[in-house]
Amino acid sequence: MGNFRKTVIGLNLKNHLQAVIASLLAFIALFLPYVRLGGEKGVATNKSVVGVIAELIKGYTNIAKSNGDSFPWVYVFVFGSVVLTIIAVVFALVSVFKTNEKIMRVWQCFQTLALVFSGLLMFSTRAIMRTSGIAGNFLNKDLSFGYWILFIASFVALVLVMSVTKTNVGYIALSVLGVIWLFPILWIVLTAFRAEQGYYVGYFIPKGFTFDNFINLFTNNSVLPFARWWCNTLIVALCSCVINTLIVLMTSYVLSRTRFAGRKAFMNILMIIGMFPGFMSLIAVYNILKGIGLNQSLMALIVVGAAGAAMGYHVSKGFFDTIPKAIDEAAIIDGASRFQIFLNVTLPLSKSIIVYTVLGSFLGAWSDYIFPSMLFGDKQSSYTVAVGLYWLTDFKRIDTYYTQFAAGAVIVAVPIVVLFVWLQRFYVEGLSGSVKG
Repeated sequence: MGNFRKTVIGLNLKNHLQAVIASLLAFIALFLPYVRLGGEKGVATNKSVVGVIAELIKGYTNIAKSNGDSFPWVYVFVFGSVVLTIIAVVFALVSVFKTNEKIMRVWQCFQTLALVFSGLLMFSTRAIMRTSGIAGNFLNKDLSFGYWILFIASFVALVLVMSVTKTNVGYIALSVLGVIWLFPILWIVLTAFRAEQGYYVGYFIPKGFTFDNFINLFTNNSVLPFARWWCNTLIVALCSCVINTLIVLMTSYVLSRTRFAGRKAFMNILMIIGMFPGFMSLIAVYNILKGIGLNQSLMALIVVGAAGAAMGYHVSKGFFDTIPKAIDEAAIIDGASRFQIFLNVTLPLSKSIIVYTVLGSFLGAWSDYIFPSMLFGDKQSSYTVAVGLYWLTDFKRIDTYYTQFAAGAVIVAVPIVVLFVWLQRFYVEGLSGSVKG
């Protein structure tokens, strides 16, 4: 026990013993009842993780002999949880006798992986049971207390070992949130490459992968004019991005740098109008567009977006307010006009807010659904991707086109990711430049 009281540079050994105990408890949980498997005559039998592995090997071996299947990689979650938990507890025990930062860091890495794999078991156990032919109607509720002890003990051990290595425990919260955010993205990507058709298949990992879902989006034009929808959306998004950004920046600059009669009243009116949801005026806007002959056209989306762009001036005006007015005064003394100051002085100092406005304008037009769905009606040639993809999820089509819907969702995300990756460096540079200014 004296080892736990000694001081090691770079480590906080206050929770070392508790971390070792938690890791041991996770190891013991491998041999506790883990899942309830249907036994003979429908009687449930509790199996530990080790017992489950034996059942899986036995069940799948019989199926593989008859079907000639290869070993399914979803089993990796079960074996990975066992192996990583064992490796983690080994390093935990080693740290008792040889305490140094390197061993602690390695232990922390394997403890993190053990926690991740034990969590993935919840989403894969049903598929594994079905693959082995031993589960019947197995559900996640059939996970017994051995699983929860394994999961909770692994989590506690990770938190404690992170405190020993002086790693910010907040990374765990960020990691959990990251998994929550990435899970639906991973699910839609896997569905996009899924070879099996249908809306519901009862498992997370596809049994087969294919590119046909993407190919069919661009070749089956008689049913799915996705290429036309994608081009329509791109045209509207690019036009709206340019026009709306110019309107917002110019409006913000005028309200920030000039003083005129009715200025405050004008800002208050824009603020009050902006508090009402846009869909409240959709019927009126649609009738106006129909009266001037712009209904069911892409131009209508661009015009309506530009008409309301000025109401989004608040953020950029606040940014322009932070730029010293002395810069403008110096430029005026040198003979620059207001437009020259805006173009050659203010905008170069405002890269971050320009990028923010560009991204907001592009994303708003790219993902808009409510107004286009009402505007275009049954005119499929004018659909945007949001309306078109929703059309694929109709109850009459969803079972046939669901995987193509997922593929379309992945394709829709590509321009957004590319635009963000390309513009983020300008965003960072703009922030540093504004601070220096």
